[in-house]
Amino acid sequence: QVQLVESGGGLVQSGGSLRLSCVASRITFSLYDLNWYRSPPGKQRELVAALGRDGTINYADSVKGRFTVSRDNAKNTMILQMNSLKPEDTAVYYCNTRRTIFGSADYWGQGTQVTVSS
Repeated sequence: QVQLVESGGGLVQSGGSLRLSCVASRITFSLYDLNWYRSPPGKQRELVAALGRDGTINYADSVKGRFTVSRDNAKNTMILQMNSLKPEDTAVYYCNTRRTIFGSADYWGQGTQVTVSS
């Protein structure tokens, strides 16, 4: 059974940093595009960062220059480094892996809470 296990969320003051990790098991990680989504309180889930299997990276405008996404295929791990956090970054963050070659597959982590206090 494929699992994505997230860690690294928590409570931080405005301007602080957090590092989210997502470790995947039972998939060939290098075949997958990697995404981080978030669900702010009372709002729809939104895409925060996308890292393609070809290395292409895209960020939501609201996090550009503050968040950095990376991957380590050897360790089946994806990272979201979040700096200069703002109260509006408060959300449940989800990692997502998506494969669109050799068929398709879509997996989600359980979510981790990030709370930024002002």
